[in-house]
Amino acid sequence: MITTNLLKPFCRLAKQSFAGVLLIPVAAFAIQPAVIKLPAGVKTAEIQRALNSLPTNGGEVVLPPGKIELREPIVLGRDGQILRGAGDATILFVADDANCPAIIMGEPVNRPRQIRNLRVSNVFIDGNRAHQQRECWKLHGEEGCEIRNNGITVQNVTDSTIENVTTARCRSGGLVTTANTRRLTVRGLNSFDNEFDGLACYLTTGSVFTNLYLHDNPGAGISLDLAFDDNVIAHAVLAANDLGIFMRDSRNNQFNDIAIRDSRHFGVFMAQALKPAASGWQAAPETECTNNSFTDLIAEKCGGAAFRINDATCTNNFVSGAKFSGDIHAQLSMALPGLLMVK
Repeated sequence: MITTNLLKPFCRLAKQSFAGVLLIPVAAFAIQPAVIKLPAGVKTAEIQRALNSLPTNGGEVVLPPGKIELREPIVLGRDGQILRGAGDATILFVADDANCPAIIMGEPVNRPRQIRNLRVSNVFIDGNRAHQQRECWKLHGEEGCEIRNNGITVQNVTDSTIENVTTARCRSGGLVTTANTRRLTVRGLNSFDNEFDGLACYLTTGSVFTNLYLHDNPGAGISLDLAFDDNVIAHAVLAANDLGIFMRDSRNNQFNDIAIRDSRHFGVFMAQALKPAASGWQAAPETECTNNSFTDLIAEKCGGAAFRINDATCTNNFVSGAKFSGDIHAQLSMALPGLLMVK
C-alpha cells in the first residue's frame, strides 16, 4: 500500500475589501509539492509507480529503511522528481542476474531529451557485480543498450543534485554522468569496489562535485573524458584505485583539495584521445587536456609518478600547493619538459 501526503495550500484566505473588491493573496494559490512515503517491503514497481504518479510540478518519493531488491532500474524521467532514502539504512540491491543500473536520472533511452530539477539523496546502492553477466543494460540493438549498469546513470540532466549517496560493487561505474549533463551538484559520494571507476564523467559541463570518497576501484577513482569542461571537483579522497584521476578531452576544470593515496599506477594521468588511421593510431583533434588547475593536490605512495602528462598537446595546466611523496619534480612524468606549470 502506498500512502500519500499531499501538502495542502494555506486555507485561510486573508480577505480585504477595497472598493467592493475581494482581495486574495496570490500565495494562497501556491501548490505545494507532493510527498509520497513508501512502507517497508516496497517493491521496485511500486517505487516507479509512485514516481510516475507525482504531479507535473514535481514532488518527492521517500524510501523506507531496509533492503530493496531491484530487478529493473528506478527511473527519474520527468522534471522535478525527488527520490530520498534514510541514508545507508536504505539499501538498493541489484538482484542476481538483473543486469541493470540501480537508478537512471534522465530518460532511459539512448538519445534522451533534457530533464531538469531532479534529486537523489540518502541511499546505499549495492550493484552486486559478482552476480551480473554484462556491463550494458539492454542487448545490442535494443533501446537503452548504450546505458551501462552503473549505480547511478545521469544523462542529459540539468540543475539537479545527488547528495549523501554510496555506490558499491556496481557492474560498470559507481556514478556516471553523460549526454550533455549540466549544472549537476554532487555532494557526499562514497564509491568503492565498482568494476571500473568510482566517478566517471563525460559530456558534462558547469557542474560541482564535492566531499568525495572514492576508493578501492579496479579502474580510476575519477575518470574524465569526452568534453568534461568548466567543472569543479573539490574536497576529495581517492585511495587504493588503479589511477587516482584519469583525464582526456577535459578543459578549464578546477581541482581543489584532492588527496590521492596508494594508487596502483599514477596519481593523475592526463592524455589526448587516439583514433584509428591507415597508418595506425593517431591523436584525435581537439581532445587534449588544457587549462586545468590543481590547488592543494596531495599524491602519496603511488605505483607510478604522482602526475603524468602523456601527450605534448596537453598544455597550460597548473598545480599549486602540491604535496607529493619526496621531491615534487621527481614525481612529475612529462611527455616534454615543462608541460605542467608548478607553483
